[in-house]
Amino acid sequence: MKEGWARQQSARFVRTKTIDPRLRLIERLEEFTSLYPWQWTPADGEAFIAHLRSGSSPIQMSTARSYEVTIGLFLEYLLDPRYGWIEVCAEQFGEVPQEVFHEGNSVLHTVDYEGDPRRRPLTYDEVQALFDAADARPAKIKGQGRKGALTALRDAAVLKTVYAYRTRRTESSRLDLVDLRRNRKAPQFGAYGSLMVRYGKSSKVSPPKRRTVLTVPEMEWIVDILDEWITELRPRLSPGRHPALWVTERVGRVSPRSINEAFVTARESAGLDEDLDLHCLRHSYITHLTEFGYPARFVQEQVGHTHASTTAIYMGVSNEYRNQLLETAMKNRLGEDWSVTG
Repeated sequence: MKEGWARQQSARFVRTKTIDPRLRLIERLEEFTSLYPWQWTPADGEAFIAHLRSGSSPIQMSTARSYEVTIGLFLEYLLDPRYGWIEVCAEQFGEVPQEVFHEGNSVLHTVDYEGDPRRRPLTYDEVQALFDAADARPAKIKGQGRKGALTALRDAAVLKTVYAYRTRRTESSRLDLVDLRRNRKAPQFGAYGSLMVRYGKSSKVSPPKRRTVLTVPEMEWIVDILDEWITELRPRLSPGRHPALWVTERVGRVSPRSINEAFVTARESAGLDEDLDLHCLRHSYITHLTEFGYPARFVQEQVGHTHASTTAIYMGVSNEYRNQLLETAMKNRLGEDWSVTG
């Protein structure tokens, strides 16, 4: 059954890194119930989710829903008469598979965003504190007589690039030198006018999305940082012909996990809220571009969102910005008859 379901997904061009976790989830349910799929009942599914919600690390609502959807897809495959599993089970075991999750016992998608509310945009001061902490780390390492100052310089450049182009962890890890390109409309940025993201987050079974992120004037400081990294610092790692933008001391590609760890290290050194994570820089980029006055559609294209509603979820503009909008609107409506004090 599992092999057949895997073949079905593969035929639909679902990637192996998606198929394998799905199969492991089916195996987890099998181990939890000590039953075969044709013996599973709604009560078994409910007990499985209830078990995962308990303990020291309970799953989030969105995770529970994704598990229920995956199990549902597996059972949908078994119940499809074109594959003959119903007849096989009835003949061999006297039982047939049934739906485990239904409208009465599954998580309903009732809100647009179910993420952790503690994940928020960083303020401008927090972004600066994060970068200051990352910049101070190489000198600290060198002063202690330890190795790693060069990679610390790299990590600082990575974090700044993540913010300046708002790339995700995997997107950042997969960047190559050739992905940095000129923008004929912005020659002042030289070879760093745009960044081609070729391994963007995909939707369901689609291939990785591509997008071009333009360098905006408010982020022009990233040009000098990238130039220093490529012309001065990266060569010191002796990368040879390795195509990756971010390389390790062993001439490998920097992993998404390493990028995440670089953020955590800088965050802790800066004394920032421990609930902030690397993805919060994505929230920050969207928020700050909005406050800079860029149109919503431009921001959406920069970060690679299909729907504007997704971009809006990431936004958390400041009260100062909102008050400026209010003041502008009131002046446009009432002219000289309106004032802040009035």
